[in-house]
Amino acid sequence: MSKHTYQIKGMTCNGCRIGVEEKLNSIPGVIKAVVSLEQSEAEIEMKNHISTAAFQNVLGQKYTIAEKMDMPLFEDNQEMKSDWKQLYPLFLILGYITVASVLLNSKPFNTDGFMLDFMGLFYIVFSFFKMLDLKGFPDSFRMYDPLAKKIPVYAVIYPFLETALGLCFLLRFEIEAALVVTVIILGITTVGVTKVLFDKKSIQCACLGTALKLPMTKATFIENSLMIAMAIAMLLRLF
Repeated sequence: MSKHTYQIKGMTCNGCRIGVEEKLNSIPGVIKAVVSLEQSEAEIEMKNHISTAAFQNVLGQKYTIAEKMDMPLFEDNQEMKSDWKQLYPLFLILGYITVASVLLNSKPFNTDGFMLDFMGLFYIVFSFFKMLDLKGFPDSFRMYDPLAKKIPVYAVIYPFLETALGLCFLLRFEIEAALVVTVIILGITTVGVTKVLFDKKSIQCACLGTALKLPMTKATFIENSLMIAMAIAMLLRLF
């Protein structure tokens, strides 16, 4: 009888965790398998050693499993190349938002208008992707946002909060309040993102919901920091 720890990639919500745990426990020879969504790990106790290939065969292509001691570091070159490839949709979306914001304020160029439209479009587009899976998003968001962990309902209403903030910026309605809320909520999220990066955890970023499987990387930190910087700059201009 032996016990081994494995790292599992591809889990995005508690439903995924339950499914993976059930599949692992169904394998003959497995005494008990306990899966952690937050750590992206599975601790498996077995009668005799079972190959990683056997676990992978049961989990299918949706999930990737490897014994923890054999897993490459999150920052190694191969992993980073894969992550940047996965982040392509994020950069594409930010590029479109930037171009649209420039065009809306180009004649003559209005810096304040550009920042407000950028933040507004950012919130609307990102909330749209979150709305595509309102059931799965909260579980993913709670994995790293400190406030969502303590107040679960916050993760449920977050996509709607983003939509409201986006409309405020685009319609130039209650801008001061929207800027303050932006600094607070993105500041809290950035704290969680920073902790994940320092802990070198491999989890999914929920910034674009669960429709696009984006890894949590420094790009997420930069994206949030950019929005916070714009909000602070606008607040300084207004006051």
